Amino acid sequence: MTPTESGCTLWLTGLPSAGKTTLALALANRLRREGHRVEVLDGDEIREFLSADLGFSRHDRYINVTRIGFVAQKLALHGVKVLVPAIAPYADARAAVRAHHAAVGTPFVEVHVATPVEVCAVRDVKGLYARQAAGEIAHLTGVDDPYEVPAAPDLRLQTAGRPVTEAIEALHSLLTKKGMA
Repeated sequence: MTPTESGCTLWLTGLPSAGKTTLALALANRLRREGHRVEVLDGDEIREFLSADLGFSRHDRYINVTRIGFVAQKLALHGVKVLVPAIAPYADARAAVRAHHAAVGTPFVEVHVATPVEVCAVRDVKGLYARQAAGEIAHLTGVDDPYEVPAAPDLRLQTAGRPVTEAIEALHSLLTKKGMA
């Protein structure tokens, strides 16, 4: 990290199995190769370790998202590029995270990983869509629980049929244009 480098938060929101974590990990590798300090705050890992006390009600999801946002902002404040692949289904929670970043002057970028639910269900990385269809789980975001699509993200990234390398190029280009990479 150069002495003048500042941190930022890149928030990747989208449906389960949209490709958020895949993109975050690939972008993190590229940024590290370029000499940046990078941390990935995966929504699943945070839920397991920092938010294990929470369920999946709207209120609990709000708390989970704002906890992730708080940690991301603290890391970014110290010069880390923080990549956050998290569903973050509700617009008000994402807005709260953005507002917290803005209040302390920490750059925040929101990317909507816009993968159609039909594609996500085929990918079904964690088997959630199959379990929901079998009646084993309820409140699956985008199926029987809401996902509020970002109205004006910094980037809306279509991933269906798009190579990961091309998507990473789009993300890196966005960060570069904003002076963050």
